[in-house]
Amino acid sequence: MNIINNNELGIQGYCDPAFLSVLTAMENNFSTHGETGSAVCIYHKGKSVVDIWGGYQDAAQTVPWHRNTMCIFYSIAKSLCALSVHILADRNLIDLDEPVAKYWPEFAQNGKDAVKIRHIISHYCGVCFTDAADPGDIFDYKKMIHNLEVQELAWEPGTKGAYNTVNIGYLAGEVVHRVTGKTIRQFIHENICKPLKTDYKVGVDKEDLERIADIIPNPSGFSMGGMAIPGSPLARAWQAMPKPFDTDLQNTTKFRTAGIPSFGGFGTARAMARIYAALANGGTIDNVQILSKKALSRATTVQWEDKSNGTTEQPMCMTMGFWKNTGKLKTMGQSREAFGHSGSGGSRALADPKHNLALAYLTNLQSEKLGSGVRTETIVQAAFDNL
Repeated sequence: MNIINNNELGIQGYCDPAFLSVLTAMENNFSTHGETGSAVCIYHKGKSVVDIWGGYQDAAQTVPWHRNTMCIFYSIAKSLCALSVHILADRNLIDLDEPVAKYWPEFAQNGKDAVKIRHIISHYCGVCFTDAADPGDIFDYKKMIHNLEVQELAWEPGTKGAYNTVNIGYLAGEVVHRVTGKTIRQFIHENICKPLKTDYKVGVDKEDLERIADIIPNPSGFSMGGMAIPGSPLARAWQAMPKPFDTDLQNTTKFRTAGIPSFGGFGTARAMARIYAALANGGTIDNVQILSKKALSRATTVQWEDKSNGTTEQPMCMTMGFWKNTGKLKTMGQSREAFGHSGSGGSRALADPKHNLALAYLTNLQSEKLGSGVRTETIVQAAFDNL
């Protein structure tokens, strides 16, 4: 294992010689692609083989990114909300083929009585809008639940896939709450992060604030504020979002501590890689089981694939909570068995059972595209160079 201490680029950590191409890719991200601060962690066959970080937490480049710097993972939180539902199903506390209304009766309003649990975690439920919402309602959990209860179906469940950008965390979260009495934040901590000893939180605590990396807008790339064209399905899906939802707001204490279930999770690359390493290894790592093999197989079976999903209008292949590669896009690496999730700023988490490999990449400089960019894809590709 090589100990890394690159004073020029500020990269530190360790890297197995078999994965030195990942270190080279990270160095190139800083020297060529304008990286500000980032971290990468890779597990292979249940062991951590890459754990490197570098750059700065802030735009002024005065606070170095350190070993325990936390950064937002954005929508990768969605996969952990879905994983929470799978954990309940694995424990026979819910049935994925039962209607959501069995556990949450108020949800049945306006024709939603046939929406099943499997539909909501598969982004296949037709409840991707909240037309009754006011801008900023994402900060009011109870109001979001009411908005979802009164929402009409956009289409019949199981007929059209639509990436549920805002609602999925609240939908899954309320199912978890109705069954366990716990918030989704509590459930993820107690049933995923605490057993695996990982540093990830859906909404950080005040004592964490000093180690949170600032999100930095990419002047030539992706912008949350400019992404949703007025009148588009995505703009309708974002009805509950604050206006504007820019990096200034995302860097506030209010947002960081809010615990937005769909995209408000913060952590280290090390934390997310370990969670996904358990999934790459059949649901268990270091004798800690998060999910049974049977439940994991069910969770990662493709539910739908579309060249233009119903909200972002991008190509997507979706399991019950995880993305898979679609078409020529190798978002999750080269293996057809691989699955994972992207975050809108360029973060990525994936598990590849074929190679028993898991990867997490974090950056505070937003990506060029929604959930992807040259820095992210370079890291993912490099992880598989020698496999």
